Amino acid sequence: MAKKAMVERELKRQRLVKKYENRRAELKAIINNRELPLEERFTANLKLAKLPRNSSATRLHNRCQLTGRPKGYYRKLRISRIALREYGGFGQIPGMVKSSW
Repeated sequence: MAKKAMVERELKRQRLVKKYENRRAELKAIINNRELPLEERFTANLKLAKLPRNSSATRLHNRCQLTGRPKGYYRKLRISRIALREYGGFGQIPGMVKSSW
């Protein structure tokens, strides 16, 4: 089980990304528009820099929904490999069977 503070920090980042996604997209569109004057693009760049760092989507990290583990994450199931093995062994994941040879 991951530390509760780390899981909460990741949830806080997710909320910030959702809150600022429209504002960031607008500023990035202004910055990437080469037809606008350089001064206007520069001021948009400064405004983008003043937004919280954690509002950037690249700072998000996938975590297991059940345990909060950051590594060994399966995107399709949204759980870690360890939780997958545990719940699959109990037969709680549809279509997954225990293998032995």
